[in-house]
Amino acid sequence: MQPSTDEIMQRASFDGSDVPADVLIVEDDPIIAIDFEDRLLGFGVKHVRTVASVARALDAIIDRTPDFALLDVELVREKSFAIAERLVVLKIPFVFVTGYGAETRIPPEFADVPRLQKPCSSDAMEAALRTRAPS
Repeated sequence: MQPSTDEIMQRASFDGSDVPADVLIVEDDPIIAIDFEDRLLGFGVKHVRTVASVARALDAIIDRTPDFALLDVELVREKSFAIAERLVVLKIPFVFVTGYGAETRIPPEFADVPRLQKPCSSDAMEAALRTRAPS
């Protein structure tokens, strides 16, 4: 059963701190995912979930809507744009994370979504969380 808009907005509200309470990481490299998770917890994020595919990410969003998401653009055999589309509909802020730099092709509808370049600094990641740039 899909959550209602009110449930989504209530769950997406932050706990008064300047970082989101629940972050979804979509990353197919386990070493990078562990690094991101450790850093997010260090910034004060209370719940971090990591998935490595589009299908698992969409299931995780249905299971519990995150406050924020980090989306690796290039997953093993797919791109994360279907996840981004879902997050936009739910008004959940997110950033793309890519190791391919400017040559990564982002669809025009996501041109304004912030990007972090892998490897990203802790300062850049924390700034993305704290500003919660609109998706």
